[in-house]
Amino acid sequence: MKKIVFIVFASSMLFACGSKNQKSEGTDSTASEAAIKVDGSSTVYPISEAVSEEFEIENPSVKITANASGTGAGFKKFIRNEIDVTGASRPIKATEDADCAKNNIQYLEIPIAYDGLAVVVSKENTWVDHLTVEELKKIWEPAAKGTITHWDQVRAGWPHEKINLYGAGTESGTFDYFTEAIVGEARSCRTDYTASEDDNGLVSGVSGDKYSLGYFGYAYYFENQDKLKLVALDDKNDANGKGAIAPSKETIENGTYQPLSRPLLIYINKTSAARPEVTKYVNFYIDNAATLVPETGYVALSPEAYKLVKARFTAGTTGSLFLTLKSTVGVKLEEILQSTLH
Repeated sequence: MKKIVFIVFASSMLFACGSKNQKSEGTDSTASEAAIKVDGSSTVYPISEAVSEEFEIENPSVKITANASGTGAGFKKFIRNEIDVTGASRPIKATEDADCAKNNIQYLEIPIAYDGLAVVVSKENTWVDHLTVEELKKIWEPAAKGTITHWDQVRAGWPHEKINLYGAGTESGTFDYFTEAIVGEARSCRTDYTASEDDNGLVSGVSGDKYSLGYFGYAYYFENQDKLKLVALDDKNDANGKGAIAPSKETIENGTYQPLSRPLLIYINKTSAARPEVTKYVNFYIDNAATLVPETGYVALSPEAYKLVKARFTAGTTGSLFLTLKSTVGVKLEEILQSTLH
C-alpha cells in the first residue's frame, strides 16, 4: 500500500513540474515578443495597417497593435505616452507640441504620403457636376446652420431638396484641415451634420442618401467608387489649373487639386524610436511606402522626398516642419524638407 501511495505521489510531482516548466516556457515566449502600439488618424490607418501586416510577416516576433481613434485622439494618447506611433492627417498643433514638451516627450515627424480630400455625393445625384470652393464654403460655414438647408440655395436650378451633410468628427485631423481650407479657419463649421471619425460610416451614409454631400480621405472614395460620385472643385485660381479639378493621383501629386491636397504624417516618440523593433518598423514604413501607399488609394511622395524623410529619421531630427507656417494649406512638402537641410 505504501508503495502504491509513493508511486502516485511521485507521478503527481512529475506532472506538476512538467506543467510548471511548460508555463515558464510560455511566459518566456510572451516576454520575448516585442510590441509596438500605433494609433491616430483614420485617414492614415489604411497605410499603417498595410505596413504593419507586411512588417509582421517579415518580423513575426513583433506584435503591432494598430487602431484609428482620430488624429486629435491619437495625439492625446501620444502626449500621455500611451502609444509609440500616431498617424496624423494634419501636422501637429502648437498646443500639442507644447503639451509634448510639458510631458518630456520628444517626437520625430515623418511625412509619409499625399491625400486629396474627396468631396462626394450619391450615385443617384444627377445635378451636381462640380462645386466651387465658394459654394462649398457657403454650405459648411457656421452661418449656414439652419439657413443653407436645400440644394437650390447653393445653385439656382438645383432641386428644392434638403441637403444631408456627412463629414469628419471634431477629433479628426480631416475636420481641422477641411475647415481651414474651405471655410478659412480651422474648426469653424456648422454643427448640424452627421459627424464621425469612422470614414466607412460616412461612406455608407452618403452612398445610401440621394440628397447627401460628404467628404473624407481619398482612399475611402478609391475603395468605394462603385457607390459614390466624386465632385470636382473649382478654386477659381488658374495658377492651380483652370476650371473644376477632381482629385486623382496626378492632380494630388502635382498640386493642381487645391485647396484639399495635403500631406499625411506619422509621429514617433523618440524614446520609443530608440527601441530596435521601433527603429526597424519606421525604416520599413519609409522604405515600403512608395509601394504600399498607392495600394491603399493614396499618393506616394517622390523618391527624393522619401530620401529626405529617411535622412531626417536617421539623424533623429525632432520637432515639426510646419509649426512656423501660417497655414499648411497648399504647402509644397519637398520645398519644406529641402529647406531644413540649409
